[in-house]
Amino acid sequence: MEGDMISRMPDEILFHIISLLPFESAIQTIFLSNRWRLLWNLALVQHGTKEEVASAVSGFLTNFNEQNPTKNTRKLRFHFGKDGILSAIIAPNNKLHLDFSTERQDLVTQFGFELELNCENLVHQPTTPSFFVKTLNLISVNHLSNEAVSSTVSSFQFLENLKITDCNGLTSLCINSNTKLQHLTVFDCPQLTYIHIKSPKLKTFRYRGLLPSVWPEFHYNLADAMFDSRQGPGFSSFKRCDFDPVLLTIKNAKLLTLCKWTFEALICPCLSSLRAEFQFYNLKELWWIDDSNEGYNSDSLISFLKLCPSLERLFITIDPESYCATSAATCSIKVGMHTKLRYLKVVKFEGFTNQEEEITLAERLQEIVTVDPVILATSDGNRWWSLVNDAENKSKLQKMGKLETLASRSSETKCSYKLVEEVKHKKELLLEHTHMGL
Repeated sequence: MEGDMISRMPDEILFHIISLLPFESAIQTIFLSNRWRLLWNLALVQHGTKEEVASAVSGFLTNFNEQNPTKNTRKLRFHFGKDGILSAIIAPNNKLHLDFSTERQDLVTQFGFELELNCENLVHQPTTPSFFVKTLNLISVNHLSNEAVSSTVSSFQFLENLKITDCNGLTSLCINSNTKLQHLTVFDCPQLTYIHIKSPKLKTFRYRGLLPSVWPEFHYNLADAMFDSRQGPGFSSFKRCDFDPVLLTIKNAKLLTLCKWTFEALICPCLSSLRAEFQFYNLKELWWIDDSNEGYNSDSLISFLKLCPSLERLFITIDPESYCATSAATCSIKVGMHTKLRYLKVVKFEGFTNQEEEITLAERLQEIVTVDPVILATSDGNRWWSLVNDAENKSKLQKMGKLETLASRSSETKCSYKLVEEVKHKKELLLEHTHMGL
């Protein structure tokens, strides 16, 4: 284009512009023009064996100069073995993306994956302080590359954030970290049936996919736990006792994502054998994923909410395709003294097919809520509602208007709206699924 002055700039200047952008924004420049796309395609290409993957990544990181990114490439493409391909991308803020795709995606071989993240393993960590990996995104690790990945990652002593996605054939995952690992995400590994985590500093664990057997060890202080297992259990022999360690691990969480079937089939039976005083005392935010099998039934949700005396934000998503534990009986939890929600500020309904279901649920919430939370209902076009009492002390819903009218509302209502939007944005980022080198 005649007016496209940016694409006429020298490569050195364009590289410098890219280096100043957040990685998630910089990668989008490939859609602006062929020139930007060519810059991203400039990669260090090497060939070798799978035993040489670790040394190739080590050399790639060691030679990278964060202070002068125009003089080197952020991308490595390493071909190993017959079908193995590694695409490594260095992103700002000490992020590294390793995509172990293969040319034969139709061939799935089962494998186990073990990661040892310990301070004493310093073989492959760069010897200079120019670049240390703090955030690592592993994509499409397979039976050809799992040993190479283990060797590569084992010495990342500064690793704080680990994300593992789209690993076909992965059946077991074991992570042992005595370093700084605080955040772990595992998404969309369809054959995964077992996870063992030994990481005492872990604060966040997010999982999406068929629910495997999870054995958390030595960390009972998770602040943020996500179990988006709407696809159902990962294997037919799932026992209720398999979830006991997880229940104790998430007991002190402040943020929690949970599916209804998980509560009915796994958590509720565990609670029946525990003391009635069991509570999620610290839980501030709950994302509840529900099904709509033969009409919506809120009994399980209400039972769970009675365990959450400190809850401030509640997000309810109805997914008609979510797994339903048809064999599980409806749970009725006998709780102790904390049976009312005294701090609930905002509630959001998503996926409801009609307004009547939303109103019925809102009225049931009024039975256990002592405050007046703002409710965002989406079935009729994103409208705010407020639970109020009429002259006869009967609970009902009062419509407050569309979202665009909130500017004239009270600061408390606008604050609630801001909270919803912030959480919505966080979920969109969390559930974002792209293979553009991320």
